[in-house]
This record gives sequence, structure tokens and C-alpha cells, in this order.
Amino acid sequence: MRSYKYIQEIRVRYSETDQMGYVYYGVYASYFEVTRVEAMRNLGVSYKELELSGIMMPVSEYSIKYKRPCKYDELLRIEVVIKEMPAARIRFYYSTFNEQNELANEAYTELFFMDAHKQRPVRAPEMLTNALDNYFHE
Repeated sequence: MRSYKYIQEIRVRYSETDQMGYVYYGVYASYFEVTRVEAMRNLGVSYKELELSGIMMPVSEYSIKYKRPCKYDELLRIEVVIKEMPAARIRFYYSTFNEQNELANEAYTELFFMDAHKQRPVRAPEMLTNALDNYFHE
């Protein structure tokens, strides 16, 4: 299967944990945002460039399944995969691993492309589809 994969490491900070020393469940959305932004930057496409060109990317879906907790000061490895070429929407699939290489959670976010001025959905911008083209076509 053709896809684009990117790996981001994030160290768990004290302020991101709950009283038990586990990463607070709501923090994972921030981890995934960092990973998503850096994955796109790695492609040569920045969120800032997209926004300056008039394209916004609101999140329309978010789902996560927890397998085991992550803990304070652990270095997490978050893998993100884009499994299909985006059209009007793009879905990012995440897998978070702890320092023992154990799967901690699996998640996805789905975002859609929106014309910032018209507040209407649009097709994926060419700068992104061009950057992804090599990953989905030979």
C-alpha cells in the first residue's frame, strides 16, 4: 500500500500529566497536532503557507483508542501515516509508542480544506497534492 509516513518524538512534560503521573487524555490531541504540522513541514508544506494562501484545515473528526498509559518524562514516538491522496478531506492515522516500543494508543484526525474567505470546503491545495504525489504514484 502506498502511503506517506512521518515519525515525531515528544518527551512528556510534567504539566501534561495527571495526579497518577500519566499523560492526561486531552493532551494527546496536542501531540497529534505537533506531529501533523511537522509531517506536513517535512513534505515542504507549512500550515502557515496554507493559511497565507487562504486555505484553512479545520478538524472534522477525532478518534483515539487507548492501549496503555504514557508517563512523565517518557520519550514518545508518534508515527503518523497518510494512507490516501487527499481530495476535499485528509485523514491522518497516528500510533503512539512508549520507550519500551509498546503501543500506547491509536488515533486518527480528519480535516477538511476550507477557503478562509468564503468559508466553504475546497479541494486539497496543489502544493500539498504535488508534495504527496511521489508517495502515491510510481
